[in-house]
Amino acid sequence: MSVTGRCRCGAISYAAEGEPVHNALCHCSDCRRSAGAPVVGWALFPRERVSVSGEPVSYESSPGVVRQFCGRCGTGLFYVNESLFPGQVDIQTGSLDEPDALPPQIRIQTADAPRWFAEFGVLPTFARFPE
Repeated sequence: MSVTGRCRCGAISYAAEGEPVHNALCHCSDCRRSAGAPVVGWALFPRERVSVSGEPVSYESSPGVVRQFCGRCGTGLFYVNESLFPGQVDIQTGSLDEPDALPPQIRIQTADAPRWFAEFGVLPTFARFPE
């Protein structure tokens, strides 16, 4: 398997080979704050199986934790935490070219999820904007 992705403006693109170690939706407060979203999708790959074109900006969000994003458009792309995931890189699945390529397998850090997320499935849905 091979997946590709990029930032919104296209300045940074990537490819990852093989199956991810995990593919999760994270509810932790750090991910939510970093992405400005209630949940963030991540797929973890060994670093040697990920190639990146372009230069992401790195931000040490906490000691030993590096989040990488496009410095031009701001798209979040990668997460590196050597103490938790040595030699691996987490890729934000929202940046995949094919969003259905890696459906999430698990939800993590649910203790940090907003309480309303438990009712997410009952919200009205619309294919586009409501009329």
